[in-house]
Amino acid sequence: MGQFINLIVVLSLALSFCLLPDSASAQLRQNYYAKTCPNVENIVRAAVTKKFSQTFVTVPATIRLFFHDCFVQGCDASVIIASSGGNTAEKDHPDNLSLAGDGFDTVIKAKEAVDAVPSCKNKVSCADILAMATRDVIALSGGPSFAVELGRLDGLSSTAASVNGKLPPPSFNLNQLNSLFAANGLTQTDMIALSAAHTVGFSHCGKFANRIYNFSLQNVVDPTLNQAYATQLQQMCPRNVDPRIAINMDPNTPRIFDNVYYQNLQKGQGLFTSDQVLFIDPRSKPTVNAWAANSQAFNQAFITAITKLGRVGVKTGKNGNIRTNCDAFN
Repeated sequence: MGQFINLIVVLSLALSFCLLPDSASAQLRQNYYAKTCPNVENIVRAAVTKKFSQTFVTVPATIRLFFHDCFVQGCDASVIIASSGGNTAEKDHPDNLSLAGDGFDTVIKAKEAVDAVPSCKNKVSCADILAMATRDVIALSGGPSFAVELGRLDGLSSTAASVNGKLPPPSFNLNQLNSLFAANGLTQTDMIALSAAHTVGFSHCGKFANRIYNFSLQNVVDPTLNQAYATQLQQMCPRNVDPRIAINMDPNTPRIFDNVYYQNLQKGQGLFTSDQVLFIDPRSKPTVNAWAANSQAFNQAFITAITKLGRVGVKTGKNGNIRTNCDAFN
């Protein structure tokens, strides 16, 4: 009888392990391509560095592409797929239309560079190239460098419908942010760390116009906005501005990946409601204050968070493959 109970326990443990959302990430590891394409990280870094030298937009565009990819069906490069035939792909969902073309181009150019090496051809996934490129643009813009886990396969589906409700709008409060990140296995600390990617980002005026023109019946301008900053935003984004006009999300060091993002929040210079709420809400404020004062602590938290982000919904075995072209299924 005891043996039977032990067997039940073992089986139930095995089953619970199979159901863990993180089990696919167990195959991720550093130096995954050591035997198949040992120089892959240098090849990708060279391609990314070349793209970076052509335009700084490479940095925020690539980071944002990685985030938008991982939060919808996992880190599987499904966001890069182009719509075709009767299928509208993820990238054509309204929430993804503002993804800058330079992010897609960075991955496609890096993939071409990898596949130009005969021994590496069709050995490295687009999902892994995006993860490496993200690490590289962060380092190129002054952020921390870190070892990236590899071993993802490319996803086999990409639909606009799958994006619904998966990405945080700029109006989110702390509860909404925490809930969405928790659904991807990320903590509040991870969320606050990943939000700092806005230190190098840019935004179209329409994403925050409500904060400077029609916040509420009582306040035309969001009272949590620094007054001088609000005036500056109104000058850069007049009421009937061209919707394609974009401004820096970090008004002080927009081309450096740094902890100034948190110092800006302390001064009421968070561009989105979802940025400024991190300082306003007493549950997240201590973390903002700690990282505003300590760049090393922020860098460490960011590395932890982006590594965890890279494990979300990883495809393995029959659930993925290695695409020949990143923007089309094989």
